[in-house]
Formats: sequence, C-alpha cells, structure tokens
Amino acid sequence: MNDIALSLDTVWMLLAAMLVFFMQPGFALCEAGFTRGKNTVNILFKNFVDFMFGSLLFWFVGFGFMFGSDGAGFIGLPNWGDLSFYSGDLPVEGFLIFETVFCATSATIVSGAMAERTKFSMYVIYSAMISLFIYPIEGHWTWGGGWLCNDAADSFMMTTFGSVFHDFAGSAIVHSVGGVLALIGAIALGARRGKYAKDGSSRAIPGHSLTLAALGVFILWMGWFGFNPGSQLAASGEVNRIAISHVFLTTNLAAAAGGVATMFLTWIKYKKPSFSLTLNGVLAGLVGITAGCDLVSPVGAVIIGLVCGTVLVFSIEFIDHKLHIDDPVGASSVHGVCGILGTLMTGLLATESGAFYGHGWGFFGAELFGVLVIDLWAAACGIALFYGIKKLHGLRVPARIEDEGLDVYEHGELCYN
Repeated sequence: MNDIALSLDTVWMLLAAMLVFFMQPGFALCEAGFTRGKNTVNILFKNFVDFMFGSLLFWFVGFGFMFGSDGAGFIGLPNWGDLSFYSGDLPVEGFLIFETVFCATSATIVSGAMAERTKFSMYVIYSAMISLFIYPIEGHWTWGGGWLCNDAADSFMMTTFGSVFHDFAGSAIVHSVGGVLALIGAIALGARRGKYAKDGSSRAIPGHSLTLAALGVFILWMGWFGFNPGSQLAASGEVNRIAISHVFLTTNLAAAAGGVATMFLTWIKYKKPSFSLTLNGVLAGLVGITAGCDLVSPVGAVIIGLVCGTVLVFSIEFIDHKLHIDDPVGASSVHGVCGILGTLMTGLLATESGAFYGHGWGFFGAELFGVLVIDLWAAACGIALFYGIKKLHGLRVPARIEDEGLDVYEHGELCYN
C-alpha cells in the first residue's frame, strides 16, 4: 500500500509539473498579445530561453542552492550535477522537474515588463542569473529549510513572531520576486519610444492581439490548477484528497472574483468594461490566492480575489501615469503588488492562524517580515544585475531597431508576413 500511495503521489506531482510547464505558453501568448506584432518573435523566443536555460542551470546549481544541506539558513550547498543530497520520499528527478517549472515561472514574469526594447543577448544573461542565483537563494530561505521557515523553538522566526513564514505555492517566493525584478528592469530600461508625451502624459500603445492575450490567460488559469494544488505534493490518503480539492476551489474562486472586480471597477471608472484589464484582473486573483490557498476559506478566497482585482487597476494606473514606468503587460502590478498583497492577506484571513479570526498578529507579522525580506533581496539583486549590465554593455536596443521591430534586427525573422 505504501508503494501504491508513493506512486500515486509521484504521478500527481509530475502531472502538476506538466500543468505548470504549460503556463510557459500561457505567459508567451499573453505577453505577445499585449505587445506589438513587430516584436512577437522576440517575445516568444524569450519565453523559450527562460525554460531552456532555467532547466539546465537549476539542475546544475540552482536546485542545490535551494534544497541542498543548509548553510546557516542562508544558502544550500550544491553538489554540482549530483542530486544525491536530496532526501525526500518522492523521486529526486521528479521533484527536480517540479521545482524547475516554478523557477522558470519566476524568470519569465520579467520579460513582459521589459518587452519591445531589450537586447536579446542581455535578456539571456539576466534570465540565467534569476534561475542560477536570485530565485534559488530566497527559495532556500522558505521552501528549502532555511531561516524563514525554521520552526525550531529557538529559531529567529519562532522567538520573534511565534510563527514561520508561509507561502504555499509562491505569491511572494515566485510572483512578487518576479514582479519586483520586472519593476527594476523596466526602470533601468526606460520607457518605450513615444510612450510619454513632453508634458508627461501617458500614451496608450495597444497590443496587437487580444485574442492571443485571452488564450494565454485561459492557459494560465488552467496551469494554476497545477501550480497551487500541485504544491501539496501528494494525492494519496484522505487528508491530501481534501487538501487538493480545497486548494482547487479557493484558486478558482479567487481568479473569478479578481476578474469580476476588475470588470466592474473599469466599467464604473472608465464608463466601459475593459477586457484587457479584466484579463489581468483574473491573473491578479490567481497571484493573490497562491500564498494562502491552503489556509483560507472559500469566502476568504473571494475576498482576496476582489481586493487584488480592485487594487490592480489603481496600481497599473499609478505606475504608468504617476511614476512614468513603462510596463507593457502590467507584470509589476499583477505579480509584484498582488503577490505581496496576497501574502499579507493570508496573515489576516487564514482560518486557523489569521489575525481576523482572533489568533493575534504573530502570523501576520511573520508574513509581513517574510515578504519584506524576500523582495528586498530581489530588489537588491535586480539593481545590481540590471544596472550592472546597463553600464557594462547596455540593456536597450538602438532607437531604429525599437522603431522598426526587434524581430527582424535581433532574429532575422518575422512572426507575421
């Protein structure tokens, strides 16, 4: 029976990994649809780069940094190319694949915010660094046995907050890190040519295909059913069956609520419901629920979705119109702002430990501290990485290439003839 249970758990983990992998074409289509047709090959190519380089580098070093033997809580110690240090019950190769697809997701979030003006060669470098170093280290702090999830009685988190940091499937660990890196990258690059008028007003640069964007969001919505329920890493037994079913429900409710909130808010605010913003509203709900999908009730999931779908609209508007940061797909708002918000709301709405259920503020404090530390790490690494590349080699393509399209000049190919 133990063999059957382990086999079932392994199959479930690998099936979930396939669903998360399928999020890569979801991101690719979503980003391509929200940007101009002359840069479509470049967008699609970068999403392949994320997974190709991420797979190799996470296997070679990143997995060890994340799950290797603990180095004072800060970084795991890798055995280059050797995975024998992993001691879990699930097959090490399967667990590596499952974690690889999560790593690739964090890296691919950045490409949308830096779309239409980034040198492809420089994208390869910073995509590699995310998979090699940035994501695995903060992942070790949380999912890899490091200091933010150390529940020993004398650990820093337990003595300070009486609780450890909790992020079930990565609102902070995956999404807010990607969102913060996306924001830093967009700042380092500067806005697309023609995005802002001389008086500072923002000009809309419509994407070339809402059909592709919509298909991408549908694919991402489906892939999230591997992203969140798959993080249970087990399907056998009554406890796991109930847990997976609960996570499926909360994930879907938050996505739907996020889309509804954005649709009605844009209808009220702009007099017409915005389809493009509603697509991002669905993603905002999904990102927000990812941290606490196992801990919050269905009602809590709806609240998280409604809040994230509402805040998203104001966040995109603020970043664009007030800060003048050009993020073509809204990645810094969807993944950064809503990833942080969802993690914090977990500290409030978790039924057995949240502040709103009368359990005190210790768990919320742990969530606040954890997301702050994780995103400060991402910001520091992003500043060093993007501004270092900018100074040494330059991040941005010349004006002529940006005007005529990256597809021809960077790749010698067109997506549409």
